[in-house]
Amino acid sequence: MTKPPKPNASPDAALLESPAPEAPRSEAAEAPRKSRAARKTPVKSGAPMPDPVQVSLAISEAAKDASPLPVPTPTKAARKPRPAKAAVPSPAGPAQSEPAPTESAAPKAKPAPRKPKAPAAAPATPEVAQEEARPEPAAEPVPPEVPADAPTPPLSSEATLDPRDADTFAIRLERYRADLEGSLRSVYGAEQLVALWPRLEALLRRALAERPADLRRLDEARLLRPDWLQVPEMIGYVAYADRFAGTLEGVGEHLNYLEELGVKYLHLMPLLKPRVGENDGGYAVQDYRAVREDLGSMADLKALASRLRRRGISLELDLVMNHVAQEHGWAVRARAGEQKYRDYFLMFENRDLPDLYERTLPEIFPDFAPGNFTWNDEAQRWVWTTFNSYQWDLNWANPEVFLEFVDIILYLANQGVEIFRLDAIAFIWKRMWTDSQNQPEVHDLTRALRACARIVAPAVAFKAEAIVAPGDLIAYLGRRDHHGKVSDMAYHNSLMVQLWSSLASGNTRLFEQALSAFAPKPTNTTWGMYVRCHDDIGWAISDHDAGMAGTTGPGHRAFLSDFYSGEWPGSFARGQVFQANPRTGDRRISGTAASLAGLEAAQTEEDIDLALRRLRLLHAVTLGYGGVPLIYMGDELALLNDERYLDVPEHAQDNRWLHRPAMDWHKAEERFDVATSSGRMYAALQRLIRARRQLPHLHASIEAQIVPSPNEHTLLFRRDHPLGSMLAMYNFSPEFQPLPAPLLRAIVGDYPRDALSGHEWNLTNPEVALEPYGAYWLIEQTR
Repeated sequence: MTKPPKPNASPDAALLESPAPEAPRSEAAEAPRKSRAARKTPVKSGAPMPDPVQVSLAISEAAKDASPLPVPTPTKAARKPRPAKAAVPSPAGPAQSEPAPTESAAPKAKPAPRKPKAPAAAPATPEVAQEEARPEPAAEPVPPEVPADAPTPPLSSEATLDPRDADTFAIRLERYRADLEGSLRSVYGAEQLVALWPRLEALLRRALAERPADLRRLDEARLLRPDWLQVPEMIGYVAYADRFAGTLEGVGEHLNYLEELGVKYLHLMPLLKPRVGENDGGYAVQDYRAVREDLGSMADLKALASRLRRRGISLELDLVMNHVAQEHGWAVRARAGEQKYRDYFLMFENRDLPDLYERTLPEIFPDFAPGNFTWNDEAQRWVWTTFNSYQWDLNWANPEVFLEFVDIILYLANQGVEIFRLDAIAFIWKRMWTDSQNQPEVHDLTRALRACARIVAPAVAFKAEAIVAPGDLIAYLGRRDHHGKVSDMAYHNSLMVQLWSSLASGNTRLFEQALSAFAPKPTNTTWGMYVRCHDDIGWAISDHDAGMAGTTGPGHRAFLSDFYSGEWPGSFARGQVFQANPRTGDRRISGTAASLAGLEAAQTEEDIDLALRRLRLLHAVTLGYGGVPLIYMGDELALLNDERYLDVPEHAQDNRWLHRPAMDWHKAEERFDVATSSGRMYAALQRLIRARRQLPHLHASIEAQIVPSPNEHTLLFRRDHPLGSMLAMYNFSPEFQPLPAPLLRAIVGDYPRDALSGHEWNLTNPEVALEPYGAYWLIEQTR
């Protein structure tokens, strides 16, 4: 398969003594990608935008049978949709006793012989549109038509529920029916809902019947304590299973290490069976019901989940929502010509519609995967591929895809997965003339999936992997009628970005401005906070926030890229630029937390001390913000960049593997030796975690509020709890910084206690001083 290029188109002393406007796009492409020069009318930068309705109509007439998918309009207008040109199959498929082939199933027939590629039809111009088509509303994404007499499948005998379970099912279904029906009606329409419901209910009954007894007990426990994911004791750890311990069985042999650190939540990075070779770090899934062979089996995963559960540790896995690998069973059958499976994807016979979509679509990987569509010779179709050419985007406008994912989620939940990281969730709904991210249907679909999980497996939680603007992010936790009914957790990407921004500049004005833009989240949800993760750091800083903080967006983003790549004079960081985009000026950064914070470049004991202080400061902010702090594997030991990724062919072109080192168990053995950097970092982090676990103020239902600081080098947060207030104070400079005591006294009283050092502070003096890179959690004491 080829993807042709587009035309222009402190620890204390005891421890540490918006989419860009249309512009010419990069013509760089990987070697095998086919040229797009054959297009008849390439979109030129600066050309006037034709009327969307007229062009859409013209395209529809010029390529009636080009695509099985209807064309979405720019907005959700209250219009009656036209019938789809080629309808996707009825959701009323085989009975549950004879389930349709799953993603692991092989096609029934061999792929059809590859046909010679026919030349693409020339797209209609606006002038042709006016002559050949009458103006009428363009169609919304239309759900497939269902025969009125579609049979209701009988319930599988395996799905028989005993009276008690049947009552449980009925009660839960009644509780979540409104959320489920409302969401599905909004996405697919009332007629489709009627046809879809019997199959969905049968699927839910079967999954509940198959749910193991120990997991049902966990369900009941979680129903009695719905805030289990919000408590201060919840500490997360993120690791690749192979790089942490080799195999899933190996992970099980290191649970004492995790328990010792205080971990209650283990996120194992992508481990479901990916395609062979390049696979985007495991995010190109070939089979959702199988585990990477080198890691073990699904039985091994189930056994590990059980061992974790007995220790009170919840298991999280990635669920890739937007796309599958081109080797996935669905894609294989689609290439072979099976219309049912072609309707699982977004496929186009020519470039007409893709070119229109491309006008407003960003490029995710401009260096090695420019564009958003890939030509597939076998299918003789252009396939929507947002990320890489081998990752085929799914068509969530087809309810069959929704049913497949309900089945997958409940299958994995019954293996013991407790938290699902909904990968690339922002991208799952496509709409013409938008960036096809954050569309309203994304939240309806998530609410429906959550309702299904609550009915069958209420112990399960969702985490949204939505790295989007603050104004868009809150919707992933729910607002208005979705308030608190979509994902249970979302990454606080802005917090992470601002940590590194303030560490480089030594100034917190932008930090204050950015966080003030966040609306309060639903009280039953939580943030996932992190210093580093498996991914690069993208400088998600808005021009508006930068301007309000006295700088410029482009200038500050360029400064951060220069600083953390080590190019800025005097920089302590040692990172690498990832995915430089000359069109937008975007340059993201790879590197471990320790290398970015100066430990790799440290030449003296003073340098080492400052680097470790910086790291402690960053972790103190995430641990003291509320929500779930996520510790990335090796950060507890201050592991440095690992250049050995260059020796692995499938990793060599992706420098994100720089910060994905194998776990250094030799350094782990040094974790109690405070004469080593690893030992000092581990001791500092352990002390922060112990302090956090004792503070009810850090329950995620309590909002962290910015307190404007009179000192631009310091950051202040307050948390108001029924037991009293908490004031977190952080110094982002390498020098002592003063603060007026009356400001602090008004929040936590005259004699607060610092939860990190255990010392009582006297705020009756006029001023206090914060140590270089100091962190303090002052707790109001009631006398």
